[in-house]
Amino acid sequence: MLFSLLKARLHIATTIVFAAIIVNLPTASSLIVTPSLILKPSSSRAFSSTFVSKRISDHMNKCSALLSASCCSISDSYDGGNIEHLRTEGTTVYLNIKSDPIGEFEQRKHRQYFSFRSTLAPAAATAPSITFVIENAKDCSFPTAWPGTTVFVSSDFQTWKRVLTTIYKDGQLIWSFDYSIANSNVVYFCYFPPYSYERHLKLLSQCSMAGATVQSLGHTLEGREIDCITIGNGPRIAWIIARQHPGETMAEYFAEGLLLRLLEGSDAARELFTFHIVPNMCPDGSVRGHIRTNSSGANLNREWCSTGNYTAPTLERSPEVYHVLNEMIQTGVDVFVDVHGDEELPFNFIVGNQGLLSWDDRLESLHGAFLGAYCRANSDMQKQIAYPPPPKASGRANLSLASKQIGQRFGCLAVTLEMPFKDCLTNPDPIRGWTPERSSQLGSSLVDALVYVHPYLRADGVDANTFPSEDDYYVHPTCKYER
Repeated sequence: MLFSLLKARLHIATTIVFAAIIVNLPTASSLIVTPSLILKPSSSRAFSSTFVSKRISDHMNKCSALLSASCCSISDSYDGGNIEHLRTEGTTVYLNIKSDPIGEFEQRKHRQYFSFRSTLAPAAATAPSITFVIENAKDCSFPTAWPGTTVFVSSDFQTWKRVLTTIYKDGQLIWSFDYSIANSNVVYFCYFPPYSYERHLKLLSQCSMAGATVQSLGHTLEGREIDCITIGNGPRIAWIIARQHPGETMAEYFAEGLLLRLLEGSDAARELFTFHIVPNMCPDGSVRGHIRTNSSGANLNREWCSTGNYTAPTLERSPEVYHVLNEMIQTGVDVFVDVHGDEELPFNFIVGNQGLLSWDDRLESLHGAFLGAYCRANSDMQKQIAYPPPPKASGRANLSLASKQIGQRFGCLAVTLEMPFKDCLTNPDPIRGWTPERSSQLGSSLVDALVYVHPYLRADGVDANTFPSEDDYYVHPTCKYER
């Protein structure tokens, strides 16, 4: 049987090469021979020009269809990858974003983040423009975020540019890419540039070698360390956590910028604060390419206290929050920042704790002064646009969120910091939009804002009159802005 099949393949290969010479095909080697396309061998068949032309024409049509269906190969099998290849029609590739696991509390299929590799087939090099279509964009967690979104592309996984032709149409996210521009037949596409676990580990080593204390607070469900980096020996305790939502990769770029700033030997902030920084709260979800959850489907930013009959945090569902919160109870907290990315609003902004019952003149004044100092330190921050807060001191704050729980538990300034996936309209850059580099710089600038409010964090009698500049006054935010 095997001998017959090999004989048949040899016969067809010989037939194709000989026929290619007769009919003057460009390259006989460009033809693809597969078992489904093997011509029946016949030693008695004469190679008439009519016979050869017909057989080669039929085979070329089949090969053309095969090449069309294989214009490029799609893979998400790497750290942080997420995509499902549905089909390829001609030079159009149809995709779906995979969902996170469904968690017990939210009971939702979160999906939004994607990252994948595309390898252009050599046979498609003469027509290297490929169109990509994410079919289930309308079914994602934040479908209203897609208009104005531009996909990132890289050929080296280091330098990222935006595909400015990205559009959202009829519920699909669509873009085309010309591989000749990249000078490579291998490119990567993503929602926002990945921050790999390898880079995370290198950052830990860099911090440790520079004198910081790297501590494992515990392990995730998949056995990864819950890393906390401690820098400084000052009297005030600052906790900064990042990437509770793993697909918000800009948050770890932010943490990297903050850490590198604090590692500078001359930074006085280390004498004012003891910093505890968790650069990646959700390493399992990060490696898996999730947008919002850990490996069990738990949205960590809904795990900071029990809700109704739902117990949180627990070692079985959310060990990341369980261990970090226990460490906070041991150290105390004077100021807290939870770093995220927002899919919809094209701004950097701060979310406060106005809905806490403990919200008063002191916390409102600290919030205003902190945000004012941040805006002065980095013009990418602004104070007018944010999520609309609930009525002040109304008790309507959701205590299962990190900043609300920490603010209530420790009576401290506690905020959520959001960065955009899109452009930052405070300083618009329609070509590059918001980037990992700007995320890192915003992280570095956090130090200036913290140093400014340091004397007042636990001072008595703090109110709006405590701070001399009108820039420090609290501003009630809105989510409405001119597009």
